[in-house]
Amino acid sequence: MASGIPKTTNFELRHLRYFIAVVEEKNFERAAKRLGIAQPGLSQQIMSLETIVGHSLIDRSRRAVALTLTGHLLYEEARKVVEQADNAMLALRRVGRDESGRISIGYVASAAYSGILTRSLATFRSNYPETDLQLLEMEMRQQLTKIKEGELDFGYVRPPAAVAPELSMFNVLRERLVVALPDGHPMSLRPSLDLADLADFTFITPRQPPDVGFHANTIAACGDAGYHPNIAATGRDFTTIISMVAVGLGISLVPESLQCMKMPGVRYIPVSNCTITSDLAIVYRKSETSSVVRAFIAHHKLLAHSAC
Repeated sequence: MASGIPKTTNFELRHLRYFIAVVEEKNFERAAKRLGIAQPGLSQQIMSLETIVGHSLIDRSRRAVALTLTGHLLYEEARKVVEQADNAMLALRRVGRDESGRISIGYVASAAYSGILTRSLATFRSNYPETDLQLLEMEMRQQLTKIKEGELDFGYVRPPAAVAPELSMFNVLRERLVVALPDGHPMSLRPSLDLADLADFTFITPRQPPDVGFHANTIAACGDAGYHPNIAATGRDFTTIISMVAVGLGISLVPESLQCMKMPGVRYIPVSNCTITSDLAIVYRKSETSSVVRAFIAHHKLLAHSAC
C-alpha cells in the first residue's frame, strides 16, 4: 500500500504533533483546542497522515478515539521523533544564545516594583557589559513553561507555583504584606491592621488558581487570621488590582514594595501579626549549558546570600 502514496505528499513534523495530541486527548475537539487549530483542519491533517503512512491509524467504527495496530506503533515512534526534534531545537537555541552572549529573561511586574530586578541587572551588566539582556514581562505560569521548553533562560516569579522537575527555583527576596485600601475606607487611617478585622470585606487577587502566587498568599494569610477571604474580583496584574481598589471594588493584600505605586485614592496599611510573606524567586533550568546564563544564575544567588 505504501507504493500507492502520491510522490507529491510530504511528511512533516506537524503531522506527528497533531496525531500525538489526538491520542493523548482521546478526543478531536480537545486536541484541536490544545493545538490552537480548527477541528475540521485537524481531522484533515490526520487523514493526510494516514495517506502518507498507507494505513488507517484510527478505528472509525468506534465512537471514542481508538487506535489501530498501526496507530499504536506510530504513536510510540512519533513520541520519540518529536522529543528528539524538540531536544535538538533546544540545544540549538542554547548554543545560539551562548555564542551571542544573550540572556532572555521573563519577569512578573511586581519584580520591577521591588527594585531587585533593576539592581541585579545593573550589577551584572557592570561585570558582563557585552551581554545582551532581553526582558519580557510575562505571567508566572507562562514563564515556567517557556523556561522548560527553552524559549526563556531565566525568570523572576512570585511563589508558590508548581515547578517541573527539570527546573530550579531559588528565593531572592522576602517581603512583608500590606493592605491596599480605598481612600475613605473606615480603616484607612489606622497605623496598622490585623487581618482578623477584615474578614467581612471583599478581597481582590491576581487572576491565578487558588494555589498559585499571591492568590495563594491571600488565602493563607487570611486563613491564619481565622477565615477564608471573600474573593469576588480578580485583576490581570497589580496595576489593575490597585486601580480596582481605588474605585472601591474591594481591598487587596500586596507586597510592601508595591507602596511605590502612588495611585490616587489608595492607601497602604501595614499588616500586624502576619507570618505569611510574599517571596520573589528566580527560576532556571537545572541542566543549563550556557556559560553566560550560569554566570547570571550564580550572580543572583550571591546577591541573595549577601542580603541575608
